[in-house]
Amino acid sequence: MKTIARDASKDVHEDSSDLDEDFKPLTAEEAQRLRDRKPSISPWRVIAIQVVAGLLVALAAWGLTGRQNLGWSAGYGALAVVIPSAVFARGLTGRFSSLNPGTAVFGFFLWEMVKMALTVAMLIAAPRLVVALSWPAMLVGLVVTMKAAWVAVMLAPRRLKL
Repeated sequence: MKTIARDASKDVHEDSSDLDEDFKPLTAEEAQRLRDRKPSISPWRVIAIQVVAGLLVALAAWGLTGRQNLGWSAGYGALAVVIPSAVFARGLTGRFSSLNPGTAVFGFFLWEMVKMALTVAMLIAAPRLVVALSWPAMLVGLVVTMKAAWVAVMLAPRRLKL
């Protein structure tokens, strides 16, 4: 096996200047072409796909087993993903989210913490809110709905190469 040793003779500042020389900012035209090739995905589209996935998993749990409590449990698991995600998306698309880069970063972390706290609170409240709660069914609903975000990425509209 070949080992590559770091050149200790190079100064850290020399390494960073190499990176600066390679960096070339995009022109307005290049940035627009990049946006056209890689359109962004709306967070509301992702949430809509998560809602559909949550409904499907809840209906499947109820329909395949014939037990209503399994459908409600899976549906509540889906809600434990969808509601916090909607709060997060609303927070990030709000008026103050894009004032400057610092505010955007702070807002992202703040709303992510709110999302996690809301999810945990909903999971703690589940036994009181869902009659005859089935934890496995709820967790299946939660995981399937959470992973549906990848379906949204795969189904994102792609524009033709220009």
